[in-house]
Amino acid sequence: MNDSGLAVSVLVRRAGLDDLSRLVVVHDELDLPTGKVKVKVGGGTAGNNGLKSIHAHLHDDGYLRVRIGVGKPPGRQSGADHVLRRPGKADRELLDVAVEEAADAVETIGLEGVDVAMNRFNTRAGPVGTDEG
Repeated sequence: MNDSGLAVSVLVRRAGLDDLSRLVVVHDELDLPTGKVKVKVGGGTAGNNGLKSIHAHLHDDGYLRVRIGVGKPPGRQSGADHVLRRPGKADRELLDVAVEEAADAVETIGLEGVDVAMNRFNTRAGPVGTDEG
Protein backbone atom coordinates (compact mmCIF):
# COMPACT_ATOMS: atom_id res chain seq x y z
CA MET A 1 0.00 0.00 0.00
CA ASN A 2 2.89 2.35 0.57
CA ASP A 3 3.56 2.39 -3.19
CA SER A 4 -0.07 3.00 -4.18
CA GLY A 5 1.02 5.91 -6.36
CA LEU A 6 2.60 3.53 -8.88
CA ALA A 7 -0.70 1.77 -9.63
CA VAL A 8 -2.80 4.93 -9.36
CA SER A 9 -0.61 6.86 -11.79
CA VAL A 10 -0.80 4.03 -14.35
CA LEU A 11 -4.60 3.87 -14.01
CA VAL A 12 -4.93 7.65 -14.33
CA ARG A 13 -2.83 7.65 -17.51
CA ARG A 14 -4.57 4.59 -18.96
CA ALA A 15 -8.02 6.12 -18.31
CA GLY A 16 -6.92 9.47 -19.74
CA LEU A 17 -8.08 11.15 -16.56
CA ASP A 18 -7.04 14.79 -16.86
CA ASP A 19 -9.31 16.00 -14.06
CA LEU A 20 -8.15 14.49 -10.77
CA SER A 21 -11.35 15.65 -9.09
CA ARG A 22 -12.87 12.57 -10.77
CA LEU A 23 -10.42 10.23 -9.00
CA VAL A 24 -11.63 8.70 -5.71
CA VAL A 25 -9.11 7.18 -3.32
CA VAL A 26 -10.41 5.12 -0.38
CA HIS A 27 -7.97 4.91 2.52
CA ASP A 28 -7.51 4.31 6.23
CA GLU A 29 -7.39 7.32 8.53
CA LEU A 30 -5.80 7.39 11.99
CA ASP A 31 -7.41 10.76 12.77
CA LEU A 32 -10.95 9.34 12.66
CA PRO A 33 -12.52 7.01 15.21
CA THR A 34 -12.69 3.38 14.15
CA GLY A 35 -15.55 2.89 11.72
CA LYS A 36 -16.21 6.57 10.95
CA VAL A 37 -16.40 7.38 7.22
CA LYS A 38 -15.80 10.85 5.80
CA VAL A 39 -15.48 12.29 2.31
CA LYS A 40 -12.85 14.92 1.55
CA VAL A 41 -11.58 16.88 -1.45
CA GLY A 42 -7.80 17.22 -1.65
CA GLY A 43 -5.63 18.02 1.33
CA GLY A 44 -2.53 16.72 3.01
CA THR A 45 -1.42 13.18 3.63
CA ALA A 46 -1.64 13.15 7.47
CA GLY A 47 1.37 10.80 7.42
CA ASN A 48 -0.42 8.18 5.29
CA ASN A 49 2.32 6.59 3.19
CA GLY A 50 -0.09 5.45 0.47
CA LEU A 51 -1.32 9.03 0.03
CA LYS A 52 2.27 10.30 0.05
CA SER A 53 3.03 7.89 -2.80
CA ILE A 54 -0.05 8.93 -4.77
CA HIS A 55 0.83 12.60 -4.34
CA ALA A 56 4.45 11.97 -5.36
CA HIS A 57 3.39 10.17 -8.56
CA LEU A 58 0.52 12.47 -9.55
CA HIS A 59 2.15 15.72 -8.38
CA ASP A 60 -1.31 16.81 -7.29
CA ASP A 61 -3.57 16.35 -4.28
CA GLY A 62 -6.86 17.41 -5.89
CA TYR A 63 -8.34 13.92 -5.93
CA LEU A 64 -11.31 12.92 -3.78
CA ARG A 65 -10.91 10.81 -0.68
CA VAL A 66 -13.17 8.47 1.19
CA ARG A 67 -11.55 8.12 4.59
CA ILE A 68 -12.22 5.10 6.80
CA GLY A 69 -11.38 5.69 10.45
CA VAL A 70 -9.12 3.18 12.14
CA GLY A 71 -8.53 5.24 15.29
CA LYS A 72 -5.31 6.25 16.99
CA PRO A 73 -2.79 3.58 17.96
CA PRO A 74 -2.91 2.66 21.65
CA GLY A 75 -0.05 3.70 23.87
CA ARG A 76 3.25 4.00 22.08
CA GLN A 77 2.36 1.71 19.17
CA SER A 78 3.37 3.13 15.79
CA GLY A 79 0.73 4.10 13.26
CA ALA A 80 2.07 1.51 10.81
CA ASP A 81 1.87 -1.28 13.38
CA HIS A 82 -1.65 -0.16 14.29
CA VAL A 83 -3.04 -0.24 10.75
CA LEU A 84 -1.29 -3.52 9.88
CA ARG A 85 -2.47 -5.42 12.95
CA ARG A 86 -5.48 -7.74 12.87
CA PRO A 87 -8.38 -5.79 14.42
CA GLY A 88 -10.23 -7.18 17.41
CA LYS A 89 -13.80 -8.39 17.09
CA ALA A 90 -15.44 -5.07 18.03
CA ASP A 91 -13.24 -3.07 15.64
CA ARG A 92 -13.74 -5.68 12.90
CA GLU A 93 -17.50 -5.24 13.15
CA LEU A 94 -17.19 -1.45 12.95
CA LEU A 95 -14.80 -1.73 10.00
CA ASP A 96 -17.09 -4.14 8.14
CA VAL A 97 -19.90 -1.58 8.33
CA ALA A 98 -17.50 1.24 7.42
CA VAL A 99 -16.34 -0.56 4.26
CA GLU A 100 -19.97 -0.83 3.15
CA GLU A 101 -20.50 2.86 3.93
CA ALA A 102 -17.35 3.76 2.01
CA ALA A 103 -18.65 1.88 -1.02
CA ASP A 104 -21.93 3.78 -0.67
CA ALA A 105 -19.95 7.03 -0.49
CA VAL A 106 -18.07 6.22 -3.70
CA GLU A 107 -21.37 5.41 -5.41
CA THR A 108 -22.90 8.66 -4.15
CA ILE A 109 -19.93 10.63 -5.47
CA GLY A 110 -20.36 9.03 -8.89
CA LEU A 111 -24.12 9.45 -9.09
CA GLU A 112 -24.84 12.63 -7.14
CA GLY A 113 -21.53 14.45 -6.75
CA VAL A 114 -19.00 15.04 -4.01
CA ASP A 115 -20.98 17.82 -2.29
CA VAL A 116 -23.96 15.50 -1.75
CA ALA A 117 -21.62 12.75 -0.54
CA MET A 118 -19.85 15.08 1.90
CA ASN A 119 -23.18 16.31 3.26
CA ARG A 120 -24.52 12.78 3.63
CA PHE A 121 -21.46 11.04 5.10
CA ASN A 122 -19.62 13.78 6.95
CA THR A 123 -22.63 14.74 9.06
CA ARG A 124 -23.52 11.21 10.21
CA ALA A 125 -23.08 10.32 13.83
CA GLY A 126 -20.09 8.15 14.58
CA PRO A 127 -20.35 4.41 14.95
CA VAL A 128 -22.04 2.99 18.03
CA GLY A 129 -19.48 2.42 20.75
CA THR A 130 -17.32 5.42 19.82
CA ASP A 131 -17.26 8.89 21.31
CA GLU A 132 -19.06 10.12 18.17
CA GLY A 133 -21.90 7.56 18.24
